[in-house]
Amino acid sequence: QVRPVESGGGLVQAGGSLRLSCAASGFTFSMYNMAWFRQAPGNEREFVAVISWIGVSTDYADSVKGRFTISRDNAKNAVYLQMNSLKPEDSAVYYCAAVALKGSTWYLHPQGQWGQGTQVTVSS
Repeated sequence: QVRPVESGGGLVQAGGSLRLSCAASGFTFSMYNMAWFRQAPGNEREFVAVISWIGVSTDYADSVKGRFTISRDNAKNAVYLQMNSLKPEDSAVYYCAAVALKGSTWYLHPQGQWGQGTQVTVSS
């Protein structure tokens, strides 16, 4: 299984930047598409960004396009999320996970796990 550990969250002012990191254990890490999700209090967990197993293809939620960039380093079993021009509505706990595509929706891969997440708080 791919077990993620997220880090890099914190408190930042609107317009600022943060870079989240996800260290994933599991010797087959490089075979999985990896994604970031987020969950704000009272809301369901929502998709943020995904990157293909080889790192060539990416996709983003409309709400973060042009502001967030997902990347990965398979040699380090790591996935990153660079977040720029942050808004208060970006405040949430951010999670990374191995994912699989069903139809047009990304889901937690059967071999994936949710980590503890990392809190991002954007003040206005």
